[in-house]
Amino acid sequence: MRKPNEEMQICSFLWVYYGFPTSCYEGRNVEDVRFSSGLKMGQKDTSEVDCACGIPDSGVGMVLGYAEGKGVPYHRAISKYTPTWPRSFTPSKQEMRSLVAKMKLIPNRAMLEGKRLLFCDDSIVRGTQLRDNVKVLYEYGAKEVHVRIACPPLIYSCPFVGFTASKGDLELITRRVIKELEGDENKKLEKYATTGSPEYERMVDVIRERFGLSSLKFNTLETLVEAIGLPKCKVCTHCFDGSSHF
Repeated sequence: MRKPNEEMQICSFLWVYYGFPTSCYEGRNVEDVRFSSGLKMGQKDTSEVDCACGIPDSGVGMVLGYAEGKGVPYHRAISKYTPTWPRSFTPSKQEMRSLVAKMKLIPNRAMLEGKRLLFCDDSIVRGTQLRDNVKVLYEYGAKEVHVRIACPPLIYSCPFVGFTASKGDLELITRRVIKELEGDENKKLEKYATTGSPEYERMVDVIRERFGLSSLKFNTLETLVEAIGLPKCKVCTHCFDGSSHF
């Protein structure tokens, strides 16, 4: 044990996904950051929806902030069945990941039928769970399904934390879409990682269309860093923009 060096880059994904709501990192509480990022997104969002819902567990803090910022009611249209794997990406095989995801999140038909729903979630990695969830939501009578993501698109694989079992770039849905659009999953990554660029907008729209969403928006990197409340130089954002000092 020793005092840390002055230069620090703490993983921003701790606040987005991995961290427990009551945990604090560098004095910044996980739930507070999620609420703040959702609040900022809700204040700017122009969507017209009947209610906002969270994908349990890590999407709940964000949606509570979003609902307050947007001025729409929060409804619990999906509940979590807890006696399963804690994280659906944990199993090494896709079949098991899909089964766990299906068992874990239970939609409530009474809260879905005929409504324009907006769901907040932490991130989109492979897109497996989102695809299956959206399909069920429409089957249960949802009129519209809008999705808001707490962080920017994951463009770069993390060399330290395994979002996927293989850690390959093509495990990320963004890279698969980029390969389809460019013929090379490594082409123009900087442009695809830049919010608002033509490449970024095209990539997001392809993902939206693929899942049959009424709309899809990701939080900006600037909003996420602002919600975390630490200087960007002290936060690792490599998976979003490729920047790092390691």
